[in-house]
Amino acid sequence: MAALVAACSSQDVKKEVPVADRTTPATTQPTTAATTTSPATQPIITANPLTDPKNILSKRSVYFDFDSNAVKDEYRGVVQAHAKYMVEKKDTKIRVEGNCDERGSREYNLALGQRRAEAVKKVMTVLGVQEGRIETVSFGEEKPAATGHDEAAWAQNRRDDIKYAGE
Repeated sequence: MAALVAACSSQDVKKEVPVADRTTPATTQPTTAATTTSPATQPIITANPLTDPKNILSKRSVYFDFDSNAVKDEYRGVVQAHAKYMVEKKDTKIRVEGNCDERGSREYNLALGQRRAEAVKKVMTVLGVQEGRIETVSFGEEKPAATGHDEAAWAQNRRDDIKYAGE
């Protein structure tokens, strides 16, 4: 019987488990050295010059006098800016759309619109843009910018519009 009682008794050994005191926060040494931060380098984000209203490249129309295809001096800067942009961006292509006011026959206005588009193209090619990157088309009087029947409306319709591929 003693052997049976001895087999049932446990030999459980209690081990000491370390206990940490968490009632007081751990003290840290204050840092006396000043820390300096430098601004992170921000990537330069540039607006698309073709859509930035402050950029001359956002101007896309060249206006003409009545029955004329001569590029006026006041629009040479616009044409030069677009030519310079195209020289720098070798993968760009444009279409120059010639337009006319409602006066004149349909055939005459189509021819005049084409001469206007070709005039802008010629200026740009002289400034270094490859001819094959500029398409010209004439809409004659078919796409008026203004619908009136007075000089103010006609002046807005005698124009070339510069359109970049993909726009």
